Parts: sequence; structure tokens; C-alpha cells
Amino acid sequence: MPESRRPDIVLLLVAMVWGSSYLAAKTATGSAPVLTVLFLRYAIAALALVLVVRRINRRELKAGGLLGITQAAVLLIETYGVAHTSAANAGLIISFTLVITPLLDRRRVPRRFYLAAGVCVVAIGFLMSGDGLHAPGLGDALILAAAVVRAGHVALVGRVATGIRPLPLTTVQTLVGTALFAAPAVHHLPSATDSATWLQLAYLALFCSVFAFLAQTWAIQRTSASRASLLLGTEPMWAMAAGIILGNEQLTIPVAIGAVLMLAGTTWGQSIERNHREPTCRTLTPTAA
Repeated sequence: MPESRRPDIVLLLVAMVWGSSYLAAKTATGSAPVLTVLFLRYAIAALALVLVVRRINRRELKAGGLLGITQAAVLLIETYGVAHTSAANAGLIISFTLVITPLLDRRRVPRRFYLAAGVCVVAIGFLMSGDGLHAPGLGDALILAAAVVRAGHVALVGRVATGIRPLPLTTVQTLVGTALFAAPAVHHLPSATDSATWLQLAYLALFCSVFAFLAQTWAIQRTSASRASLLLGTEPMWAMAAGIILGNEQLTIPVAIGAVLMLAGTTWGQSIERNHREPTCRTLTPTAA
């Protein structure tokens, strides 16, 4: 395999793993309470990261503590949401984060960007309609709320995590999440003893958290931001594929239309925001002597 292709393959694997995480979370929450699933997912990931990290300084501890709280809020709402909707819908609706983040981060974007966001809003309407027009289901509404909270978390990461080493930062976040969910989950731990649930939890912790983080960091350092964004942006497609193929979920006409519109809207929005940002970055970058 050519050296230049390896980052692309790794990023595609990360997108596949993250896309499959919605089905894994839905399956796990079918056998154990949501808070127990979250605690064990965090605890297993934290244990793996603690074995790898060497030291954590005060700045990493402070930033990781703050981001650990917001990240836990995202996963709490998201996991409750996926427990009450399809894995395909969850993976598609959560991608709305891609067009909300630049707005919450107070970035100036062209007016076309709002059109792309509008396409995503229409897509969400189709996804929530399922088999026909009706009031939004609890799960879809929670996933939409999770997308907004995740966008706020991403914007916060951009403000407080600049120049901080990713591995210690993530380690602190997982430790914070473990601590937050420990007390509510402790009484329900016996309910998570069957082997299938433990396999789902191990997959969520070790592959969707630890592996995905390390692989993403390695690959992004070896490719362009735009290429990485394009490859990671395939996550909703993998979520839909996992839900339909592995989870035997139904692909109705409204959901199919919503999926196409959501993928088109998020891809268009990312392209507009990236093309608007890159010329500015080039202008501000000093020319080498």
C-alpha cells in the first residue's frame, strides 16, 4: 500500500467505527440502563488510556476537566436518544453538528452556508417523519439536542484546547466521565453481566473511543484538513449502513430522502465553510523567506 494512502484508509476506518457506534450503543442500552452503559464505556476507555499516558500537567487537567463535563453531557443525551430511535437516524441527525458548529463558534460564513443549514433542517424533518408526518419522536428530538450540545462542545474545544497534547486531554476527559457516571450506575452493574453486552461496551470503549482517537490524531497529522474532513464526513453513511444491514432497520422513503438531503447539506456546508476559511488562513500565514 502506498504511504500516501495509509492516512486515507485509517480515517475511513475511523468514520466506519464511529458510524457503527450508534448501533452498538443501541444494542447495549437494550440490555443495560443508559447510565450503566456510559459508566462502563468511560471506565474501560479510561483504564486503557491511563496505561498509555505518561504525565498530565495542570493546564491539561483544567481543560480536560471542563471538556470532560461537556463531553459527558453530549454522550448522555446522545445515548438516551439512540435508545429511543434507530441507529441510522441517530447517525444522520447527529451530523447536523457539522453546520451548527461554525455558527456557535461565531465564525463569519457566506450566506450560502445558511442555505446548506436549511437543507439539513428539511432533512431532519424527513428523518423524524419516519413512516409519515407526525410529532417528532423522543429519540430523534434527543439526538437533535445532542447535535446542538456537541457543536457547543466542539466550539469549546477550539477555545480551550489549543496547544494542549491530545492524549492527556482525552485521558482526563474519560476520567471525568467515569467519575460523573459512577454513582448513578453502581446499583445497576449486575445488569450488564451478559457477554454480548460486555462485547458491545468493549467495542464502544476500545474501538470507538481509544482506537478512533489515536488513529484520527495519527492520520490528521499526515494529510490535509480538508481531506480528513471529507473522509470523516462519511460517518453518517456508515451509521445508516450498520443500522440497516446489521440492525435490520427499515429504510422508508421519507428516511431515504432525509438521508440524501442531510448528506448533501452537510457536505455542501462543510465545503462552503472550508473554502471561506482557507483563503483567510493563507493570507494570515507569513511567507517563508
